[in-house]
Amino acid sequence: MFAITRFVWILVVCAAAQWGWVTAVHAADRPNVLFIFLDDFGWRDAGFMGSDFYETPNLDALAASGVVFTNAYAAAANCAPSRACLLSGQYTPRHEIYNVGTERRGNRQHGTLMHVPGTDTLRTDIRTWAHCIQDAGYRTGTIGKWHLSDDPLPYGFDFNFAGTHSGSPPRGYFPPHGKISELADAPKDEYLTNRLTDEAIQFISQDGDQPWFLYLTHFAVHTPIQGEPELVEKYKTKRPGKLHQHPVMAAMIESVDRGVGRIAETLDRLGIRDKTIIVFTSDNGGYGPATSMAPLKGYKGTYYEGGIREPMFVIWPGVTHPGTTCDTPVINVDLLPTFCTMTGAEFPDQPIDGMDLKPLLSGQADDALETRSLFWHFPAYLQSYQRMDQQRDPLFRSRPCSIVRSGKWKLHEYFEDGGLELYDLDADPGESTNLATSNQAQTKRLHQQLIDWRQATSAPVPSQPNPNYDKDAEQQAIEKQLRKRER
Repeated sequence: MFAITRFVWILVVCAAAQWGWVTAVHAADRPNVLFIFLDDFGWRDAGFMGSDFYETPNLDALAASGVVFTNAYAAAANCAPSRACLLSGQYTPRHEIYNVGTERRGNRQHGTLMHVPGTDTLRTDIRTWAHCIQDAGYRTGTIGKWHLSDDPLPYGFDFNFAGTHSGSPPRGYFPPHGKISELADAPKDEYLTNRLTDEAIQFISQDGDQPWFLYLTHFAVHTPIQGEPELVEKYKTKRPGKLHQHPVMAAMIESVDRGVGRIAETLDRLGIRDKTIIVFTSDNGGYGPATSMAPLKGYKGTYYEGGIREPMFVIWPGVTHPGTTCDTPVINVDLLPTFCTMTGAEFPDQPIDGMDLKPLLSGQADDALETRSLFWHFPAYLQSYQRMDQQRDPLFRSRPCSIVRSGKWKLHEYFEDGGLELYDLDADPGESTNLATSNQAQTKRLHQQLIDWRQATSAPVPSQPNPNYDKDAEQQAIEKQLRKRER
């Protein structure tokens, strides 16, 4: 009896040892993931996307070694809701972060409806891709802008540097940095973008066989528009481009790009470049007063293409092929299932609006990805800023609306006046010719899709009248802004 028990025990021990060895090998073979996420970086703001003034040689080199998506979207046109979509894999009606803050934006006398305030904090019952990846045995870190709560650690991160509820760099890109304790020791001339790069390199360089996932979420190029002085001087003497001309924005972008180059060199020095996935994109359209997304219409805060279409590339060693371009529309809610597939993590038990992009990354056709529709929902107001020439009216970058893209067709619905705008993005990427009246069949089809989607996601449509609305005051304000534009 003892001999049999001892024999069984030996088998168990051997099996356990063998299983442990297999698990260790699998852990060591799993790829690291570097996710570089910029703020207010527009669709044309990199060299690989066609900038004729900004210099991004390191981003361009990385883009050339992977898949560049030409129709990549954020799921919202400004920071907080876009990031909530990104982290949760869900469209805005599910997590209910619709705007930056919950207060009404803009003059209270303007706009006929009461907005839907939503919330300004990502609920803790929503699982993020960081939760899933952390549970899969990864070391997870977030460095830089967070904007979804006071502390990112409860959302699946082991390490946080400088992530708070703040949506912009406190007091700017040079010290002091307000209440960010990790930056209390910053030298007076230290540029924030460079410091975040330093911290990213330190995170990547830590010893150990555990795979890692780094969410490097730069504050750049969000306002305030501040660059390193020597780079600003460089671009002041550079010949302006027809598309881009802003020397300080150019300096900010070059600081990001130099940091990306330093991180790539670190991956090479550590011998892990070929086992590290690199994903790059941005949270919304570019800052209108300082950059251009032409030929796209719009900028940050608008739901025209310039406000939601983003630069994006992915390098996945062994899966992606260098020099590949993908024109299939994708959206940032797709990154949750894609990150789970990349890391072997289990999908969360919650509604997921995104789809796994691996078929597109590996060059395979996928009917589900090719034929699906993409949706946006913004039941709020976002006031205008210095620029107002590429929005529906001069007072608001966006008023309450829903948007759907299906193939080449895109439909806007505006709730105040019931306005519908239909565009053929293949023929008219600048959304200059509204076809809603001339192509009523497509308008009706897409409008019904929007209605059905809102019902399926319980999307709130504002309907309560704004008690402070003053029609005459609004019209006078519009006329004043139009006169200012003409001068």
